[in-house]
Amino acid sequence: MFKYLQRRVIQAIPTFFGVTILSYLVILTAPGDPVAMITFSPRADKATIDLMRRQLGLDQPPILQYVYWLVGNDWTTIDTDGDGVGETPGQRRGLLRGDFGNSIKQKRPVMDLIAQRVPATLRLGVAALIIGFLMGVVLGVLAAVFHRTWVDQVIRIISVIGNAVPQFWLGLLLIIIFGVQLDILPISGMQNITRRGGFDLGDALRHMVLPVFVLSLNWIAFLSRFTRTQMLEVLQQDYVRTAYAKGLQTKVVWLRHALKNGLLPVATFLGPAIGTVLAGAVIIEQVFQWPGMGKLIIDAVFSRDYPLVMGSVVIASIMFIVGVLLSDVMYVVLDPRIRLE
Repeated sequence: MFKYLQRRVIQAIPTFFGVTILSYLVILTAPGDPVAMITFSPRADKATIDLMRRQLGLDQPPILQYVYWLVGNDWTTIDTDGDGVGETPGQRRGLLRGDFGNSIKQKRPVMDLIAQRVPATLRLGVAALIIGFLMGVVLGVLAAVFHRTWVDQVIRIISVIGNAVPQFWLGLLLIIIFGVQLDILPISGMQNITRRGGFDLGDALRHMVLPVFVLSLNWIAFLSRFTRTQMLEVLQQDYVRTAYAKGLQTKVVWLRHALKNGLLPVATFLGPAIGTVLAGAVIIEQVFQWPGMGKLIIDAVFSRDYPLVMGSVVIASIMFIVGVLLSDVMYVVLDPRIRLE
């Protein structure tokens, strides 16, 4: 097992750097200039703009910008008085030495900004994953057990609709219905900002209802169809027919024999699902104004905040790689027939 983990980690290293290179190229080729957005003033002269570009390292060739972002440099200037002009020579250690740099727009360390937003995204994403997996598996098992009945047909229709409906459209529709017309659920934020006192669990749950439902719907739709297919395949196996021939009750055959083996491939999706939490939350957090990583990334992209965008990409890449690794390990643990050396 240790050798397998070691090999998988080594294989993930070029994947990680490949993701950062592609992301960096996309950012560099995107229209817009972060310096122009910061110095959006008719009084900004060319000398100030050139100095700021030199301060941010944007006057270097793209390949050197990427290298400096990875390993750091010793010529970076630090803005000591917040006026956007570099004054004091300093040092940036680079990503490989734990320094994600400073946000161009907010002038704060990228890791501090990300650390503030990660808990909100995890709250939303973990809740959506739990609901998505539980409801998806339950609906899939029911569809397989009641194969070719009205229950199966209804669940299949729900899964098709869940896969077809765009998340942003569904989110806006739910906001109009439950937040505007019926006025029974909050439509933005994590809590009521006008409420006095400490943390209110009921208020927090009410704010989570709509974004969690929209974010989990795709998982419900996908897992219900996948679980149904796996269960139907397992129910046709010889050992299931043997269990029936022994006189076991139908409930025992489903729960003890068929369900355990049918859910084995489903369990392996948990790892990649953890890695895609951030990607799925980008749209949902923007629609519902949820103050998490997704909204932070959107704001950074629109403001051309390169260090913040790249820092978010690094965190998302690490989450996905760890999720895939967890999925591989989970499959080995759950299925003793597999032997990886």
